[in-house]
Amino acid sequence: MDEKKEMNNKNNILWFENESMKGLFDELQSWQLNNKKRFLSTEIQRDNGKFCCIALTNPTEVTLVDDEGYNLSGYSANPIKVKIGN
Repeated sequence: MDEKKEMNNKNNILWFENESMKGLFDELQSWQLNNKKRFLSTEIQRDNGKFCCIALTNPTEVTLVDDEGYNLSGYSANPIKVKIGN
């Protein structure tokens, strides 16, 4: 992956396919370990005899904040602040 694509965090949809469910699991796990990102959601179905997965990654522009809106991650680059809880 070239550096410009790697830095672009606007695309968070991925496609995986494998002949077996175990193979698909291994690919998903490998991707997570290599990219140090979690999946926000996944959908797995059979397509043309293969196990296929559309996965959404958790975008890094979302920043966790405390009750008063202070950044909990220690990182900020024009973040979208999402207040969690009451």
